[in-house]
Amino acid sequence: MAEYSTSIDQTVNPGETVTFDLAPSPCNRGFVRHRNGSGNFLLAGVVPNRCGCRCRTKSAKYDVVFGGNIAVATDGTAGEISLALALDGSTLPDGIMTVTPAAVGEFFNVGRHVMVDIWSGCCETIAVRNISDQPITVQAGASIAFSRPDLVVSY
Repeated sequence: MAEYSTSIDQTVNPGETVTFDLAPSPCNRGFVRHRNGSGNFLLAGVVPNRCGCRCRTKSAKYDVVFGGNIAVATDGTAGEISLALALDGSTLPDGIMTVTPAAVGEFFNVGRHVMVDIWSGCCETIAVRNISDQPITVQAGASIAFSRPDLVVSY
């Protein structure tokens, strides 16, 4: 499993991504690639050939979990705000996180868990994007984690 997080509060403008600058548990196998301070993660469609058989799985399965506290940014207007997990720039419908603060600076916890399939031999980018029409403050400590349940060893 790989985990990345934020160390400072950040203002995320509409259409921009949440950036992650800490890697308490980075991926050392090359499945998840990330540049420190960026909001994009490159997921590799690495599918190992098990036991030498020819029946290869067609995709790599990633379990993606995001969690964080968000609020309407200073100088914003209280109302509905949303973050979403986006795959190659497209919002995942099951990755949308929406809250409706009654006041600017009122934080709510949001989180989402999605399964993402990456075709064998391909790579795709995933990010957490502000899909609201106003800036959002994301509190320090927001995190995103990736795991590969298809690679779990069973006995």
